[in-house]
Amino acid sequence: MNVISVQNNIGLPKYKQIILSIEKAIEEEKLIKGDRLPSVNKVCLAFSLSRDTVLLAYEELKKRGIIYAIPGKGYYVKSIEITIKQKIFLLFDELNIFKEDIYNSFLKHIGKNVQVDIFFHHFNVDVFKKLVNDSNGNYTKYIIMPTNLNDVADWIKTLPVNDVIILDQTNPELKLYPAIYQNHRKDIFEGLLKAKTRLNKYKKLILIFPGFREPLGMKLGFESFCEMYNFDSEIITEFTNREITQGDLYIIPNDRDLVRVIENAGNQNLKLGTDFGIISYNETPLKKIVANGITTISTHFELMGKILADMVLKGTKEQIENKSSLTMRRSL
Repeated sequence: MNVISVQNNIGLPKYKQIILSIEKAIEEEKLIKGDRLPSVNKVCLAFSLSRDTVLLAYEELKKRGIIYAIPGKGYYVKSIEITIKQKIFLLFDELNIFKEDIYNSFLKHIGKNVQVDIFFHHFNVDVFKKLVNDSNGNYTKYIIMPTNLNDVADWIKTLPVNDVIILDQTNPELKLYPAIYQNHRKDIFEGLLKAKTRLNKYKKLILIFPGFREPLGMKLGFESFCEMYNFDSEIITEFTNREITQGDLYIIPNDRDLVRVIENAGNQNLKLGTDFGIISYNETPLKKIVANGITTISTHFELMGKILADMVLKGTKEQIENKSSLTMRRSL
């Protein structure tokens, strides 16, 4: 038992004393990779501790990737990298420039001694379930982007409840978890409202909404705005060989559709911002210069990453709505 020391009345929880003892033993090379730790029962008997206290310490080290368990045999040293204080499971839907902004901002603000493993479910429920299941018990925090996938809340609930943070989209089934999210219904409604003076010159508002990856709130907010302010409107699932009519305004969540609309307008010799208009969803640097500037409704992705890092570091348990704004350019 020379690798573990537990004392009474020193003001430090006993499970933390076990953790620090094992870290010190690794640092001093009394424990090396592959070594077996003293059994839970042996530690309990040696220091008159409850099993829960010892298991709490071992599970914390397991989450950090320092030790691992072999059922029926015990716990073993997996890594001698004891400087890693948090090991984070980050599950995104897909890799795009917006998610890259969130990720880079998160890494910038999370600080040192943190390992972040990033995964993607690509809107596939089976992939989502497997990744969540395989990660369970191996991380100190689980940051999950459930998007609009059905039947995944029950899988998220299998994870340690105090270690989960929901990102980007949440729903009533996940209301007990801290979150940093976009309010898509409110964001598109308020964005269109701020642009209403310019929208009045258009004959028809058209939302391109495939509905697979896009949040339903975006569609609901668009419908509410058009109904409240009596705009002629249409929702289409794709833009393929469609003729653009003068006076149309397109609201475009997907950048592939944005390219198609601009290309078709060029083929029809229509001038953007004069003959027809565009509002794109999600700000990118290119939209500042493409076609002399594309108007956007967008959340602040870098801010989302910063707030997320703060939630992890401070243990915040809030549900925080990320800010969104309208950026006016010549396409409107």
